[in-house]
Amino acid sequence: MVKIPSYAAEVLSALEAAGFEAWCVGGCVRDSLLGRTPQDWDVTTAARPEQVLAVFGDRAVPTGLAHGTVTVKTAGGPVEVTTFRRDGAYRDHRRPQSVTFTDSLEEDLRRRDFTVNAMALDLRGTLADPLVGRADLAAGVLRCVGEPDRRFREDALRILRGVRFAAVLGFTLEPETDRSLRANRALLAEIAPER
Repeated sequence: MVKIPSYAAEVLSALEAAGFEAWCVGGCVRDSLLGRTPQDWDVTTAARPEQVLAVFGDRAVPTGLAHGTVTVKTAGGPVEVTTFRRDGAYRDHRRPQSVTFTDSLEEDLRRRDFTVNAMALDLRGTLADPLVGRADLAAGVLRCVGEPDRRFREDALRILRGVRFAAVLGFTLEPETDRSLRANRALLAEIAPER
């Protein structure tokens, strides 16, 4: 069972106590299931950004309100809390022009890059895994969520993330993800050189 550190559990507990669904999400869940120590813990929630600000008061920093993100200062370090969302159109191969908040965790997970990053974990240890990321994790396979060409054309940084995850985790790229990653590699010219 994954052990959520007390500072991240405190954030989940506060959101739930205020009446909002809240989950740890992304790389912290992936790394924990692999037996690795996560670098940080991110939370996704049904609470809108202004509601997150109200729950955490002066501990909350409005770091990315347009995209639904508030950073909560805790004794264990900062925790990014982002509202469940759907992404609008991507015009620059990097960030959505707009986001729409939703009450659906599954909708939020379906906008993510790879299945192994599209899992969420609640305080009780319930794993939300509608895209079968845990099976890909067990098989050592990196697979795009949905159509790979769309994922890479939305955000070209996902190409670099895919290569990095495959190398660091020792994973194999799923064949269609691999084909698309190579076919879309010219989009890397759109990414900031320091990346």
